[in-house]
Amino acid sequence: MTDVPPIISVDDHIVEPPDLWQRWLPAKYRAEGPRVVEGPYEMVPDSLNPRAFRSGWTAFRVALDGPITDWWVYEDFRTGTLIGNASVGKTAAEIVPGPIRYADMRPGCYERKARLRDMTLNHVERSLCFPTFPRFCGQTFLEGHDRELGLACVRAYNDFMVDEWAGDSGGRLIPLCLIPLWDGDLAAAEVRRNAERGVRAVAFSELPAALGLPSIHDADRYWDPFFRACDETGTVINMHIGSSSQVPITSTDAPAHVQISLTAINSQLSMADWLLSGVLARFPNLRLAFSEGQIGWMPFLLERLDTLWRKRNYRDEWDPNITDAPSTYVPGHIWGCFFEDDFGVSVRDAIGVDMIMYETDYPHQDSTWPDSLAYATKALADAGVQDVEKIVRGNAIKLFGLPDALPA
Repeated sequence: MTDVPPIISVDDHIVEPPDLWQRWLPAKYRAEGPRVVEGPYEMVPDSLNPRAFRSGWTAFRVALDGPITDWWVYEDFRTGTLIGNASVGKTAAEIVPGPIRYADMRPGCYERKARLRDMTLNHVERSLCFPTFPRFCGQTFLEGHDRELGLACVRAYNDFMVDEWAGDSGGRLIPLCLIPLWDGDLAAAEVRRNAERGVRAVAFSELPAALGLPSIHDADRYWDPFFRACDETGTVINMHIGSSSQVPITSTDAPAHVQISLTAINSQLSMADWLLSGVLARFPNLRLAFSEGQIGWMPFLLERLDTLWRKRNYRDEWDPNITDAPSTYVPGHIWGCFFEDDFGVSVRDAIGVDMIMYETDYPHQDSTWPDSLAYATKALADAGVQDVEKIVRGNAIKLFGLPDALPA
């Protein structure tokens, strides 16, 4: 059995400190910027409140009376933090539908020093974290009314991420930044601004059309400035499941775990988009990571796309920039990320060991924390030393341009 070296997790999450935007926004925006207030909530069926945030098939909303929680307030938007997004350290019986207060979270959810301690407990050396209140690629600010305020909020989050969360971590926390999704040129400018200070990771939607934005097939090439900025700066585009603000659903009366079990379908839809769009041919240095999408589905999808290519099915719709089988655009371009996928690990050679990375999903309900080392040891028991090293850390080091070791 091969020993598992210190893990670099490429998908964890931060629950933003409640005063983040009040500290990092320019003074003129703070009164309208995101802030946390206490207030009552009530549990309601989703059908009665479409904007309520889900926990299973139950939702919660602002109430006149009831139990108290911490509400994020931004323009006319109100949301609390779902307990499933901050449930590490709790038993299954303690994870009940509804919101969770900061006082009831494990401090590592939102506090840097506590996070570093929890990483050490879990054999994790370094970690890349997605946002919570902004959602996985900044959809909250896309849905806002004031674009000037939204841009200021995106920049403030990125400044916090670079200078405070990652900046004071001794290299253990890897910065992941957001873009203003509503403007391709502003998105490119934000990528370049952060690349100048060493950032090599940006969040993007798996299916931007689901957010009311142009798709990556857009004939007017709305996203080209953003893609070009990432291509030229070596910034990795990270697409988390749910960054389209939707998850597949079979029926309105299906239990929640039906929907949760299908989340990886979004990554499959997205990868088909990318491989059939011609974007990877037009931007040869572009690199993508499908975060929390698991990997067991990848060999079949690649086989299916290559079959279409071989048969020249729908030949008039193939992008002229695609000059070879779709699967040939995966090496050096697309990385699959998993936290618990025994089958995916077993077919790793069909994907390419160089294109797979490991993650722990802290502090979500699905997280393998504090047993990520135990799972990796079991899942990779038949892998050689070189494969284990690549999957749990080496590929992340190469992809994100990280130092081989932390500073002494």
